[in-house]
Amino acid sequence: MPQHKSAIKRLRQSKKRNAHNRSRRSKLRTLMGKVLKSTDKESAEKNLKEAVSFIDRSAAKGLIHKNTAARKKAQLTTHVNNL
Repeated sequence: MPQHKSAIKRLRQSKKRNAHNRSRRSKLRTLMGKVLKSTDKESAEKNLKEAVSFIDRSAAKGLIHKNTAARKKAQLTTHVNNL
């Protein structure tokens, strides 16, 4: 356990950030799964719009790398186009 005040604060902050990032990453995976499990094109396109928006925001905030975001969007779009 940290002894210094600043180290204690750092630990507190990192736990909070870790929990926030974990929940955001989980939401990202959930949204992607919704798109991939969609069988009809109409619902898939609706889910795709929501997922792409969230992926873009995640990349902008540094949760995922911009190239990872581009790759994920391409995979989802390809899946929807093939329906």
